[in-house]
Amino acid sequence: MNPQAHADQAPDGPLLRFKTASEVRDYVVQANVPHVKLGFADVDGIMRGKYVSRDKFLGVLDKGFGFCDVVVGWDSNDQLYDNVTYTGWHTGYPDAQARVLPETGRLLPFENGIPFFLCELSGPAEHICPRGVLRRVLERANRLGFEASAAFEYEFFVFNETPDSVRAKGYRDLKPLTPGFFGYSVLRSSVHAELYEDLLSTCRVMDMALEGLHTETGPGVLEAAITVDDALRAADKAILFKTFTKVLAQRRGLMATFMAKWSNNWPGQSGHIHVSLRDRAGKSVFHQEGMPQAMSPAMRHFIGGQQRLMPAWLAMVSSTINSYSRLVPGFWAPTSATWGIENRTTALRAIPGSPASQRVEYRIAAADANPYIALSAALASGLWGIENKIEPLEPVKGNAYEQAAPPELALPGTLWEAAQRLKASKEARSIFGDAFVDHYAATREWEEREFRKHITDWELARYFEII
Repeated sequence: MNPQAHADQAPDGPLLRFKTASEVRDYVVQANVPHVKLGFADVDGIMRGKYVSRDKFLGVLDKGFGFCDVVVGWDSNDQLYDNVTYTGWHTGYPDAQARVLPETGRLLPFENGIPFFLCELSGPAEHICPRGVLRRVLERANRLGFEASAAFEYEFFVFNETPDSVRAKGYRDLKPLTPGFFGYSVLRSSVHAELYEDLLSTCRVMDMALEGLHTETGPGVLEAAITVDDALRAADKAILFKTFTKVLAQRRGLMATFMAKWSNNWPGQSGHIHVSLRDRAGKSVFHQEGMPQAMSPAMRHFIGGQQRLMPAWLAMVSSTINSYSRLVPGFWAPTSATWGIENRTTALRAIPGSPASQRVEYRIAAADANPYIALSAALASGLWGIENKIEPLEPVKGNAYEQAAPPELALPGTLWEAAQRLKASKEARSIFGDAFVDHYAATREWEEREFRKHITDWELARYFEII
């Protein structure tokens, strides 16, 4: 058997297209693969994983494997939560069950073509697994007769720094890849053409091809638009893009960050999500000729649900302390749950177009959000709107920052407040389940508590001498 029998040829190498575990087994055996790399996204959207031998991989491919459940019991800094019930010292941190996802197979171009597969937690852990949450939302959509498509856009800053140098500098006086404002610069992208081509080709080989890549306005900031796909595959691509963009940068002696906002002097970094629905015949659910802006009632209700639930579910989209530094007027980030037609000052941007392109841009999301959890919030709130025929408020025309929004559209101002709103949301508990809501909200409360343990430079400068 040809080892590449289940691979399509991408411009820069083989692009795996596995569908079944049997196909994966045939490939690994025939290609004589010595090791396989596995990974999955934790609550913060960080890729955790390990290498396993060929024999170990073949043994767990069908039946799954155990992985220490501390990966859903600690934060992004590997500090153990003390406020969650699923796992902890009280359970002894046993193994959680996980399954390999054959359809997610890719070859890592900078690791001699080693196969890489995403995994998903199973058993009791499935209720709090970020990918599992999204999969259940999509099952809900399917029961309603819908299939969802999505595409992620990410802004990220690139620095002439290393993990050692940023720590040595105390994260001050960092040197961006390029200086100053220069959005959509052909000059900058041409000067650094090798970096751009390296990123573009890596994304092609790893089946997360970009449909757009350009400089944004700010020092060393790029924006990448990942090609649209079915929603679950789109989220897989997003988590892989964030991880391997950082890998690629560091391999070149650079650093990329997806923080929501790294500096008060520059705009924050978005992680906008474009979403659309189609019926089982493949027809757009959002597009209807003869209606204003060709918006179907279903699209209106989808926006209505997103708008109504956004304040209560913001913790799923703005998941870090830093996220709330981005949500300030005038920096291209929305500040309330508003919507408008082709309006980039609102939280929800309705984009009219052909049946194939009509969609909603969920602009509240930042680059630091977990793609699975953020897309779950964007889709589930819209589906809830369709189910309950929720009409949105009047669309905003002009600058949303300069218009007073109704009180019910106000967004939580802190992560702690957002976590409390999520815990109190009956809709969240009904759709995502108590296990996820309680666990996720507790992790956000932990994040806020960790922040409060630290004294900031601002506090020292303001209070040290004067107070």
